[in-house]
Amino acid sequence: MTRILLVEDEAAIADAVLYALRGEGYLVEHCLLGGEALARLRGGDFDLAVLDVGLPDITGFDLCLELRGFSSMPIIFLTARDGEIDRVLGLELGADDYMVKPFSPRELVARVRARLRRSLAPTAGTWRESGAFAQDIAGQRIRYRGVELALTRYEHRLLAALLARPGAILARERLMDDVWRDAGETDERTVDTHVKTLRAKLRAIDPSRDPIQTHRGLGYSLKVSA
Repeated sequence: MTRILLVEDEAAIADAVLYALRGEGYLVEHCLLGGEALARLRGGDFDLAVLDVGLPDITGFDLCLELRGFSSMPIIFLTARDGEIDRVLGLELGADDYMVKPFSPRELVARVRARLRRSLAPTAGTWRESGAFAQDIAGQRIRYRGVELALTRYEHRLLAALLARPGAILARERLMDDVWRDAGETDERTVDTHVKTLRAKLRAIDPSRDPIQTHRGLGYSLKVSA
């Protein structure tokens, strides 16, 4: 599961960010101080860091500089400073993005998603294992129990979206946005129809298992170990 460290000392902002990121299925840890964050980042396996610039002990800029000494993980700054000099400094120190307070938690989630997509994308021909599934993201291929699936464009997008968040419940609205963003007029029944065809193709390989889980009134999740 994708792990994110949030370093923010303002309780209201931290609560809003934690709620938004955890709602997307990310595993998010939170700390208040830069020194504590640095210790966690050195000892933990994180995929991305969201750093407040104005921390009580050290600045987010100093923390970023230290972090860049041993990690290339994506970094997103949160700050009340909206001056060009501060933005340029943050980016020159190695940050990947910069959000000025007040900001939309939904926009932050979108930026986190984009940064993770770029940093975690493997090179062409590289298969990434995830339980019973394997995915070649660059080659747009997916295997199930060693068998490469013959998928339509939207079946592939749907399964890839579920694979990106194993075990997380993705609402139909979210899947519509991610999978059918360029399809014109569609409705939520489109998701159900494609889940049905995907299930048929997975059961053709292993009739005893159903890795796509239905959560009534909520959406779908993928059990990769099924």
